Amino acid sequence: MNAPDKPAPSTPACDRMRSSGNWNPNWEPFAKLDPEWTEKFMSMAIAPIASGVLDAKTVEFLSIAVDASCTHMYGPGVRRHIRKALDLGATQEEIAAVLQCVSVLGIHTMSLGAPILLEELAAHAERQGPSASDHTPT
Repeated sequence: MNAPDKPAPSTPACDRMRSSGNWNPNWEPFAKLDPEWTEKFMSMAIAPIASGVLDAKTVEFLSIAVDASCTHMYGPGVRRHIRKALDLGATQEEIAAVLQCVSVLGIHTMSLGAPILLEELAAHAERQGPSASDHTPT
Protein backbone atom coordinates (compact mmCIF):
# COMPACT_ATOMS: atom_id res chain seq x y z
CA MET A 1 0.00 0.00 0.00
CA ASN A 2 1.14 3.54 -0.61
CA ALA A 3 2.55 5.63 2.20
CA PRO A 4 0.22 8.52 3.12
CA ASP A 5 2.64 11.10 1.72
CA LYS A 6 3.31 9.18 -1.50
CA PRO A 7 1.04 9.89 -4.49
CA ALA A 8 -0.92 6.99 -5.95
CA PRO A 9 0.95 5.35 -8.82
CA SER A 10 -0.26 5.64 -12.38
CA THR A 11 -2.21 2.55 -13.45
CA PRO A 12 -3.07 3.03 -17.14
CA ALA A 13 -3.37 -0.68 -17.96
CA CYS A 14 -5.68 -1.34 -15.03
CA ASP A 15 -7.68 1.80 -15.77
CA ARG A 16 -8.06 0.75 -19.42
CA MET A 17 -9.21 -2.70 -18.36
CA ARG A 18 -11.77 -1.22 -15.97
CA SER A 19 -13.19 1.17 -18.58
CA SER A 20 -13.40 -1.54 -21.28
CA GLY A 21 -15.24 -3.99 -19.04
CA ASN A 22 -12.29 -6.40 -18.91
CA TRP A 23 -11.60 -5.86 -15.22
CA ASN A 24 -12.43 -8.73 -12.90
CA PRO A 25 -13.78 -7.31 -9.61
CA ASN A 26 -11.86 -10.05 -7.80
CA TRP A 27 -8.66 -8.22 -8.77
CA GLU A 28 -9.63 -5.10 -6.83
CA PRO A 29 -8.10 -6.25 -3.50
CA PHE A 30 -4.75 -6.76 -5.26
CA ALA A 31 -4.99 -3.30 -6.78
CA LYS A 32 -5.74 -1.74 -3.40
CA LEU A 33 -2.97 -3.60 -1.58
CA ASP A 34 -0.28 -3.03 -4.20
CA PRO A 35 -1.33 -0.93 -7.21
CA GLU A 36 2.19 -0.90 -8.67
CA TRP A 37 2.51 -4.68 -8.64
CA THR A 38 -1.01 -5.08 -10.06
CA GLU A 39 -0.24 -2.61 -12.85
CA LYS A 40 2.95 -4.48 -13.77
CA PHE A 41 1.17 -7.82 -13.69
CA MET A 42 -1.74 -6.62 -15.82
CA SER A 43 0.59 -4.88 -18.27
CA MET A 44 2.50 -8.13 -18.70
CA ALA A 45 -0.69 -10.18 -19.03
CA ILE A 46 -2.21 -7.97 -21.72
CA ALA A 47 1.00 -7.42 -23.72
CA PRO A 48 0.27 -10.22 -26.23
CA ILE A 49 -3.23 -8.87 -26.72
CA ALA A 50 -2.27 -5.20 -26.86
CA SER A 51 0.52 -5.87 -29.38
CA GLY A 52 -2.00 -6.82 -32.04
CA VAL A 53 -0.05 -9.91 -33.06
CA LEU A 54 -3.10 -12.08 -32.43
CA ASP A 55 -6.50 -11.24 -33.87
CA ALA A 56 -9.34 -10.53 -31.44
CA LYS A 57 -11.12 -13.85 -32.02
CA THR A 58 -7.94 -15.83 -31.30
CA VAL A 59 -7.45 -13.84 -28.10
CA GLU A 60 -10.99 -14.76 -27.06
CA PHE A 61 -10.31 -18.44 -27.81
CA LEU A 62 -7.19 -18.33 -25.64
CA SER A 63 -9.12 -16.55 -22.88
CA ILE A 64 -11.85 -19.21 -23.01
CA ALA A 65 -9.20 -21.91 -22.76
CA VAL A 66 -7.49 -20.31 -19.77
CA ASP A 67 -10.72 -19.60 -17.89
CA ALA A 68 -12.20 -23.06 -18.62
CA SER A 69 -9.02 -24.97 -17.76
CA CYS A 70 -9.11 -27.37 -14.82
CA THR A 71 -6.55 -25.22 -13.02
CA HIS A 72 -8.66 -22.07 -13.29
CA MET A 73 -12.36 -22.92 -13.82
CA TYR A 74 -13.60 -19.33 -13.80
CA GLY A 75 -17.18 -19.49 -15.07
CA PRO A 76 -17.84 -15.74 -15.38
CA GLY A 77 -14.74 -15.35 -17.55
CA VAL A 78 -15.68 -18.33 -19.75
CA ARG A 79 -19.14 -16.81 -20.26
CA ARG A 80 -17.77 -13.33 -21.02
CA HIS A 81 -15.19 -14.61 -23.50
CA ILE A 82 -17.66 -16.93 -25.25
CA ARG A 83 -20.00 -13.96 -25.70
CA LYS A 84 -17.17 -11.86 -27.14
CA ALA A 85 -16.02 -14.70 -29.41
CA LEU A 86 -19.57 -15.13 -30.76
CA ASP A 87 -19.83 -11.37 -31.31
CA LEU A 88 -16.58 -11.59 -33.30
CA GLY A 89 -18.03 -14.28 -35.55
CA ALA A 90 -16.82 -17.45 -33.84
CA THR A 91 -18.86 -20.54 -34.58
CA GLN A 92 -20.26 -23.03 -32.11
CA GLU A 93 -17.86 -25.60 -33.57
CA GLU A 94 -14.80 -23.39 -33.02
CA ILE A 95 -15.71 -22.71 -29.39
CA ALA A 96 -16.51 -26.39 -28.80
CA ALA A 97 -13.09 -27.28 -30.26
CA VAL A 98 -11.39 -24.89 -27.82
CA LEU A 99 -13.25 -26.47 -24.91
CA GLN A 100 -12.42 -29.96 -26.17
CA CYS A 101 -8.72 -29.09 -26.44
CA VAL A 102 -8.55 -27.63 -22.95
CA SER A 103 -10.51 -30.52 -21.44
CA VAL A 104 -7.56 -32.86 -21.97
CA LEU A 105 -5.61 -30.92 -19.33
CA GLY A 106 -7.56 -32.88 -16.74
CA ILE A 107 -6.19 -36.18 -18.03
CA HIS A 108 -2.88 -35.26 -16.39
CA THR A 109 -4.59 -35.76 -13.04
CA MET A 110 -5.06 -39.41 -13.96
CA SER A 111 -1.62 -39.67 -15.58
CA LEU A 112 -0.07 -38.56 -12.31
CA GLY A 113 -2.50 -40.04 -9.83
CA ALA A 114 -3.27 -43.50 -11.26
CA PRO A 115 0.31 -44.84 -11.11
CA ILE A 116 0.72 -43.45 -7.59
CA LEU A 117 -2.56 -45.09 -6.56
CA LEU A 118 -1.38 -48.44 -7.95
CA GLU A 119 1.96 -48.10 -6.12
CA GLU A 120 0.27 -47.20 -2.85
CA LEU A 121 -2.29 -50.00 -3.17
CA ALA A 122 0.54 -52.47 -3.67
CA ALA A 123 2.48 -51.04 -0.70
CA HIS A 124 -0.66 -51.09 1.44
CA ALA A 125 -1.34 -54.71 0.52
CA GLU A 126 2.24 -55.62 1.34
CA ARG A 127 1.94 -53.96 4.77
CA GLN A 128 -1.40 -55.67 5.45
CA GLY A 129 -0.29 -59.14 4.49
CA PRO A 130 -1.96 -61.82 2.35
CA SER A 131 -5.57 -60.99 3.37
CA ALA A 132 -5.32 -57.57 1.69
CA SER A 133 -4.50 -59.14 -1.67
CA ASP A 134 -8.18 -59.05 -2.59
CA HIS A 135 -7.80 -55.27 -3.07
CA THR A 136 -4.53 -55.38 -4.98
CA PRO A 137 -4.83 -54.60 -8.69
CA THR A 138 -3.85 -57.35 -11.10
